Amino acid sequence: MAYKFDRAELESMVEDAQEQLRTVARIQQQRAQLIGTATVSNKRVTVSVNADGVVVETRFGPGIENLGFSAIAKAVTEAAQLAAQDLAEKNRELMSPLQSQRARLPKLSDLIEGMPDLRGQLPTPPEPSLKPPNSAERNPLPGADEMQFTDVESYDHDHEVQHRPTEAGW
Repeated sequence: MAYKFDRAELESMVEDAQEQLRTVARIQQQRAQLIGTATVSNKRVTVSVNADGVVVETRFGPGIENLGFSAIAKAVTEAAQLAAQDLAEKNRELMSPLQSQRARLPKLSDLIEGMPDLRGQLPTPPEPSLKPPNSAERNPLPGADEMQFTDVESYDHDHEVQHRPTEAGW
């Protein structure tokens, strides 16, 4: 049997949903202004990223000339990664009011009889690699990412019948 709502409950749910939409709009505005920043290598390299994780500023401090090119490149990469982590933390803080509002709303399974609760059933995506593009740590073993099927029929290529358009069977 489906749950029966009285008018006051429905009005309260609509009001909660509208409040959540206002919160989402406010968070979207605030998120657009977020900047993640990190400084490394004894304050010689600072990188800032915008709300989408795009590098918007790279600054070199005093003493940068004492570093070699590869040390500078490594420091810029490290600073960009740390700036992205800083941004992620700021995003989590910004989203916390919305998460608490969402937790107060009824689950779909509370509203519709027989509807499964899907909140905790979504798979967790793997963490992206921070290794360089062609590094061995980034590239999995050949075939490791391929889907494996065990209940399959095999096809014998050695005894394959070949048909040609000039045969009588066509």
